[in-house]
Amino acid sequence: MPTYTGVYQFLDKNGNVIYVGKALNLRKRVSSYFSSKELGQKTKNLVSDIASIKVVGVSSEIEAFLLEERLIKKYKPKYNIKLLDGKSFLGLKITIKDEYPKVLLVRKEDDKTSLYFGPFTSAKSLRTVYKLLRRIFPFQAVTNHPDKYCLYHHLGLCPCPTVTKDKNYKRNIKHIIDFLNGDTAGVVRELENERDNYSKQDDFENAQKIQEKINSIKLITSPVYKPLEYELNPNLRIDIISEELDSLKNILIQNDVHPKNLERIECYDISTFQGKSSTASMVVFANGEKDSSSYRRFRIKEDYGGLPNDFAMLSEVLERRLKRTDWKMPSLIIVDGGKGQVSSAQAVLKSLNLDIPLIGLAKKEEIIITSELREVKLPHTDKSLHLLMRIRDEAHRFAINYHRKLRSKLAYE
Repeated sequence: MPTYTGVYQFLDKNGNVIYVGKALNLRKRVSSYFSSKELGQKTKNLVSDIASIKVVGVSSEIEAFLLEERLIKKYKPKYNIKLLDGKSFLGLKITIKDEYPKVLLVRKEDDKTSLYFGPFTSAKSLRTVYKLLRRIFPFQAVTNHPDKYCLYHHLGLCPCPTVTKDKNYKRNIKHIIDFLNGDTAGVVRELENERDNYSKQDDFENAQKIQEKINSIKLITSPVYKPLEYELNPNLRIDIISEELDSLKNILIQNDVHPKNLERIECYDISTFQGKSSTASMVVFANGEKDSSSYRRFRIKEDYGGLPNDFAMLSEVLERRLKRTDWKMPSLIIVDGGKGQVSSAQAVLKSLNLDIPLIGLAKKEEIIITSELREVKLPHTDKSLHLLMRIRDEAHRFAINYHRKLRSKLAYE
């Protein structure tokens, strides 16, 4: 039984799911059913019916919470219902038919035109998720909102859409629905597209706001380690990074990418400012940690016919960088993009007679593209994917900050 965070399912001898639960530590939680001597009668009945156990690993407690609810709704396990003892538990209601939908905490499903989530067995967990979502995607939380600015508007929690006529309000509601359906990765992809569109329009204020939402979602859906875990193991952070690096190296080797080590990983991101001033960012991770002193920015020198050409620009930047003999050579190169970007980078390495491991990380579905153009799909719980996404996101952040500086500079010219 694994020790990571996830959801467990108890099945009877006929293969029917009879109970679904979540846990920060699956081994500890599941074993408690069989080792505790203080079980209630209903729980004893549950344990006596267990014939097999299934577990699903996730990245965070919130994802476990959402998956647990989804599986309970899907399978309607008899013991999840029995253990409620007829109590009325909290759920979420979204009035999707309204011009400006409300997101409400309720105990009854009494409106066929609304969308419901739950009920949830843990009111505390639900209220936590509810508050976190409202900070990321502000929404109306009352049935009859006054036609004026409310207190929560000043706290940044309610957009008061009846007053502001917020055009993005329904998009926020869609993100909330997708999030509650467990598609956190899909929400992040949509937000990344929104961010990139704002950037292309030179609207970097809104691009930064969207990036903050992305950062918030990734923060709350990342693995959480309690203070006691750090107290018991002062080297926990180092151990986590070491596990990520080992996992990445193993995945690469399995797919014919053979880095000698991962002491220096460089990631490149190409972006355009005002449709003209194209730039590239290079971020460096040394032994799994950010090495911001080694970050570099490149202004694209060639014209390329006045049109943005990501492949050609990436080739230019890589050639300029790899000809720098005063910089330490990378152990692994990551390019932000798919097969086209990887092919362009591979051509540069070949022209310079360099044998440096290379991969791409495609935004859609977070697929790894190897130098042989092989696609590698990793589960979202994979430690190596966590590291790759952290590196890629840092390259995006570095590029966006540079664009904001360029815009500020041009405003005073």
